[in-house]
Order: sequence, then C-alpha cells, then structure tokens
Amino acid sequence: MRYLWILFNTAIWTTILGLFGVIVSIFEPRRGRTLGYCANIWAKLVLFFGGVNYSVKGLEFLEPKGSYVFAGNHASYFDILLAFAGLPYWVVSIAKIELKFIPVLGWVMRAAGHIFVDRGQKDKALQSLEIAKESLIKIPRSVLLFPEGTRTKDGSLGQFKRGGLLLGIETGIPIVPVAFVNTFEMLEKGSWTMKNHPIELRIAKPIPTGTYTYETRQNLARHVKAEVQQLLDQDS
Repeated sequence: MRYLWILFNTAIWTTILGLFGVIVSIFEPRRGRTLGYCANIWAKLVLFFGGVNYSVKGLEFLEPKGSYVFAGNHASYFDILLAFAGLPYWVVSIAKIELKFIPVLGWVMRAAGHIFVDRGQKDKALQSLEIAKESLIKIPRSVLLFPEGTRTKDGSLGQFKRGGLLLGIETGIPIVPVAFVNTFEMLEKGSWTMKNHPIELRIAKPIPTGTYTYETRQNLARHVKAEVQQLLDQDS
C-alpha cells in the first residue's frame, strides 16, 4: 500500500512540476535548467510524502558549480529518487528509449535534455551517445549513469559496461562513483512490498578522465566499479 502511495505521489508531482518546468523552459536561454531544479524538488517531495528517510555522504568532494558523470549501482526504483534528491546539480539521466514515449514523463524528460538510448540496437545507442556528447560540450550539465545497464536481481554489483562512461572520456567531465545503499533492501526488483529502511547516497572523489582513452575505457569501467564496491562495503 505504501509503495502505491509513492507511485501516486510520483505521478502527481511529475505532472505538476514537469509541466511547470516545460513552460518555463520555453523562455530560458539554457533550456532544461529549470527542469533540473524541478527534478531536485520533485524527488524530495516524493520521498518526503512517502515517509522515506535518506541521507547523503561525500558532497564535500564535489565543486558546487561543477559538472559530473555520476556512475553507480542500480538496485531499485529508489536509486533515481535518491540521486535527484541528494545531488544539488542540474542532472539528466541516460534512460532506456521506452521512457521517451510515456505521456507527460517522456515530454518532461525530452524537454529537460535527458539522453535516450535504444539498448536493443548498438548503432542507434552509439549515435545517441554521440549526440549527448555534443550537447554536454555545448551546455555543461551532470549526467546520472547506471553502468550495469539494468537493476540487480540479488543486490550484488554487476559488470560495468563501457559505453556510457565514454561520455566522461570524450567530454572531459570527471566521473564520480556513487553508491545507493539499502535501496535494494527497501524494494527488491519485481516486488510491490516496500520495507522501512533508511537509504543513503554515498559519493566518492571524482575520477579525472584525461588519462583515459577509447582504447583504455575498460580500465576506467573497472576503476569505477571498484570505487562503487568500496562505497557499498563501508559498513561491512
């Protein structure tokens, strides 16, 4: 019942703040910035009305006016809410293309400059990332990335794919490993039963991408995964 209440709040606040942001963005020179602020407020409101306690650790490692590629584990629907609530930046996500066609949500995400990737077609996925690269160079902003590609089924950290991390290499934007803690325990994949766990966003020091190339992108993927795993293991 509580999870349904959170889904209801998600739909309501997405509609209200999303449509407001879309209208305002028509008149702003850096289209999407207002929607970035709205996303932060949206996530905080959904977590607040859902009674979800959350905390953020490691913001001191980041520059307040910087742009980053935030790369972390994907354990639950709450990862997205926690990221947008806990990161005080203009953040866009790399999302599966199916979300682009959802009424209201898809419109808002497109207006905000989120990056849609067709995972089923490699050529189109690479083309989407190339367009994203040019957009980020023109209008710097932060990106939320889940390098595993899908949510974990058992809570363990899966293999990190290299594709999305190339954005950091090709734009020079630092990559920040992040860990979403207790989100899997709160809501496991495929479950409608929500448990009452406090959740936490943990942030590591940014990884400069200047020393990495296309040829060494696998080394970068391993580095980022190791940092995320270390964040997850802090309580072990």
